[in-house]
Amino acid sequence: MEGNALDLPFPDSSFDAVTIGYGLRNVVDRQRAMAEIYRVLKPGSMLSVLDFNKSINPLSTTVQELMIDNIVVPVASGYGLENEYKYLKSSIRDFLTGNELEKLALEVGFSTAKHFEIGFGFMGNLVAIR
Repeated sequence: MEGNALDLPFPDSSFDAVTIGYGLRNVVDRQRAMAEIYRVLKPGSMLSVLDFNKSINPLSTTVQELMIDNIVVPVASGYGLENEYKYLKSSIRDFLTGNELEKLALEVGFSTAKHFEIGFGFMGNLVAIR
């Protein structure tokens, strides 16, 4: 099935859980996408959003960007995937911090939202309950 994160092709309260891996960062309207996820989740069910973390720590941000520029993109280029990875740095800069993700989830109606930093803070997982 193919769909649009801003207009999910499912009835209200359809799912016990929704997961997104490295996708919310690339959606043009994150609030609308989160509202759609909320809509299709059953009451009491869970959302998990795994993505790169936009750190509020300048040192972490610097290390993350150095790794992207000097390891991730060059390795991806070796596999012919440079275009798929060279946007990472700018997309992470334009993403939300963990606190902002928690706030967004609560704004669209989730009862709880907690962001967990993982992988030395370079990645994060938002867990929210409808």
